[in-house]
Amino acid sequence: MKNKTSFSAADVHHIAQLANIPVTEDEEKKLENELGSIIDLVNKLQEIDTSGVEPTSQVTGLVNVFRDDLIDEKRMLSQADALANAKNTHNGYFMVDAIFEEE
Repeated sequence: MKNKTSFSAADVHHIAQLANIPVTEDEEKKLENELGSIIDLVNKLQEIDTSGVEPTSQVTGLVNVFRDDLIDEKRMLSQADALANAKNTHNGYFMVDAIFEEE
């Protein structure tokens, strides 16, 4: 497939700047042809008649499986058990040193 769309090195450089991607001169030259090929392929795909095709977000037919969020009290720790091995506690909470950084 011959490129109909062409990109200059300046175009590639501009696109790379917009995307905040560092690109070397060698990569720019390579991308000139590759970007043109990609655009041509997208244009070719857009020519396909999809008027009889129903839009879909996925094709496998799989659906998400949900369950009720139930509390299993047999597997829960009491607050006292959870705090039992803590070095410092205050009013039923873990107490830890502050971790603020000074600038």
